Amino acid sequence: MSRPVSRVLTLLELLQSGGVRTVAELADRLGVGERTVRRYVDHLVDLDVPVESVRGRYGGYRLAPGHRMPPLMLTDDEALAVLLGLVAGRRTGITAAAGTAGETAAAKVRRVLPERLRHRLDAVLDSLTFTTAPARSAAPEAAVLLPVADAVRHHRPLAIRYTGGSSGSSGSSGSSGSSGSSERTVYPYGLVAHAGRWYVTGRDLSVGADRTFRLDRIHGARVLPGTFEPPPGPGPAERVLAALATAPYRHEVTVRVRGTAEEIRARLPRSVAVVAAADDEGDGEGEGEGWCRVEIRAERLDWLPGLLASLDRPFVVERPDELRGLVADLAGRLMDAARGTAPPRG
Repeated sequence: MSRPVSRVLTLLELLQSGGVRTVAELADRLGVGERTVRRYVDHLVDLDVPVESVRGRYGGYRLAPGHRMPPLMLTDDEALAVLLGLVAGRRTGITAAAGTAGETAAAKVRRVLPERLRHRLDAVLDSLTFTTAPARSAAPEAAVLLPVADAVRHHRPLAIRYTGGSSGSSGSSGSSGSSGSSERTVYPYGLVAHAGRWYVTGRDLSVGADRTFRLDRIHGARVLPGTFEPPPGPGPAERVLAALATAPYRHEVTVRVRGTAEEIRARLPRSVAVVAAADDEGDGEGEGEGWCRVEIRAERLDWLPGLLASLDRPFVVERPDELRGLVADLAGRLMDAARGTAPPRG
């Protein structure tokens, strides 16, 4: 590659990094005079690369938004970051909204890479294994995600067609649990990706209350005229986690645990439990330590005794009575294991 062509491509790479680049800065980076920099810019413009001139004291050149993406100039590290990001996105379900777009994008990046770099990146991808199974994807389609994101960013009302889940699902939190489709108008506060799913939280004007919606259950989204002011208080992520923790399930569990709210929250996922300081101090033991009340909604109780035991703190089950029996059964099995007693067959 001749030096002038190489420098023109280097100029393009510098401009693609963003911001305004002064003529003096570009001349220094390219090792040429300022007049030559202007000539290189003319070459890019002739190739339909949207370079614009910025006047003023801090003026220079920058890439303007265009109808076509200019050729990408990726370093080795940048190419590896892009491909690994696409792989990780597919594993977590975060990019499944684009369908096969992640795979085609990766193929396009690989196709334009130099052969030396392509073989090295293929070696990384072929030798990479994961310790966890791929997440079940419940990501939305781009036709839903993009208008929802636009409404969130510009604080605009949003019309959606939503299919709710049955009671006990993590669909529209606080709703009636109906599985039918309905039209909703929402003031969207924010988008949240959690555990392989996308959620939008906001004010549901049809019921006059805050709700959390799964984006994979939205089958149509349209930004409406007007604006709204998001309320103060918890951020979107906190709202979604609180909504998941308080969604209607078969069992409503209340447990008092000795310790501070911060200590207990560090051991219990926010999407599972709501932790608050208790009004009373429990049994009076452990002077200087308070108690917290933990509320959990669950379809099944069999996993809760092990979770409570893992807290390694005194606790009292307030409800339901069935959970007390399961905790006693676990305690008996642990005692048998400590004594080396074989569990009864049966």
